[in-house]
Amino acid sequence: MLVISPVQAGSAGDTTLRLVTQKMAQNIGQPLPVENITGAAGLIGAQRLARVAPDGYTIGGISDSTVTYVPILQKRADFDPLTAFDPISLVSSSTWALIAHPSLPVKTVRDLVALSKGESRVMDYASAGPGGSHHVVMEMFKTATGARLNHVPYRGAAQAAVDVQAGHVPVMFSALAVVLGPVQAGRLRALGIANDKRSALLPELPTLDEQGVRGFAFSTWTGLFAPRGTPKPVIERLNVEAAKAVNDAAVKAKLQSLGGNPQPSTPGELAELIRQTTAKMRTVIQNAKIVVQ
Repeated sequence: MLVISPVQAGSAGDTTLRLVTQKMAQNIGQPLPVENITGAAGLIGAQRLARVAPDGYTIGGISDSTVTYVPILQKRADFDPLTAFDPISLVSSSTWALIAHPSLPVKTVRDLVALSKGESRVMDYASAGPGGSHHVVMEMFKTATGARLNHVPYRGAAQAAVDVQAGHVPVMFSALAVVLGPVQAGRLRALGIANDKRSALLPELPTLDEQGVRGFAFSTWTGLFAPRGTPKPVIERLNVEAAKAVNDAAVKAKLQSLGGNPQPSTPGELAELIRQTTAKMRTVIQNAKIVVQ
């Protein structure tokens, strides 16, 4: 079997996928190698998965952005995840934070907004690519606060975070899985949690809502999918194995240590989550006037 990961190795979704599929492989006694096929905010890898034979030998671990709002932003009316894929199971959701390089003279969200408005040159922010989660959440933040920030897209989350850590770009939003180590080591500064509650991993760090960005909440999730037409017994078996892996005590603890919220689901629940997330993010994109150049 092969597992397609449409994002850069080291990103939150990829890390989550590898932890779960490694345990699935151990449980079923069969290798589940992961192949990263990146580009177009995950759409290239997702489309590769949609084209393979629906025989159960290839599955994918895809983040919510790729199957909900990336197709909206890229105006891909021809890409419908609910006709391209058979959902298998939700795996985990991720906690996000606003981070900055320590040299930036800010310690809070309010500091960042004020600095961005006072600079003669528009401040840059990094993302994993146009139309993806990092881009969308920062544009939501700009709409909510009036911050003046310029988009600098990268090919993946890991490289974007590396350049913020190196000081090449001063700020970005990121899943904690990618930046927790550098934050704890002082190589990055966390300014606020983007989710609706504080993280147990950084309990002293207030949410954006607590810092005055009222109602601001953003998180992402990763799910397992198979190409459309995969036999139902195969989907059912994979769903059982995914739940077993996600609920494994060691896997769950590792996911939680990276800011994840492990939560397997039925295929139907994942399909409904796609519908709900798509509807919600369509409204967000319209209100924030987010576009992909």
